[in-house]
Amino acid sequence: MNQNQQPQQTSSSEGRSSADDDSALSDFLSSLTDYTPTIPDELVQHYLAKSGFQCPDVRLTRLVAVATQKFVAEVAGDALQHCKARQASIPKDKRDRQQKDRRLVLTMEDLSKALREYGVNLRHQEYFADNPSTGMDPTTRDE
Repeated sequence: MNQNQQPQQTSSSEGRSSADDDSALSDFLSSLTDYTPTIPDELVQHYLAKSGFQCPDVRLTRLVAVATQKFVAEVAGDALQHCKARQASIPKDKRDRQQKDRRLVLTMEDLSKALREYGVNLRHQEYFADNPSTGMDPTTRDE
């Protein structure tokens, strides 16, 4: 008899959990109505429409804006950690000269390493100043 009662208790606790999740989701979505995200609604709607998604509900647009803001913040934080690690690996005599400035500079190298952790492979365009052999015939490059 206990075996038959146990699944019923589990399903009723799952029902309460599901109801709690639904109410929490409902509360969260209603709070998005009054929230002004950092990324403007018009920009989010533009890129959603460009990808083929259209929804008149502003709460969904703001949900995407919040998720995008979180992603950008996480990537920026990871890039900051890569920047600090890069500066820590600089030899001590050069680092002492840079201590006067104490500014951190986001480089494409730091950003691409941070994005790689999220599955985004970023390679920047080679410019003439980046590589002396840029613009030469690929068969004659000495790299």
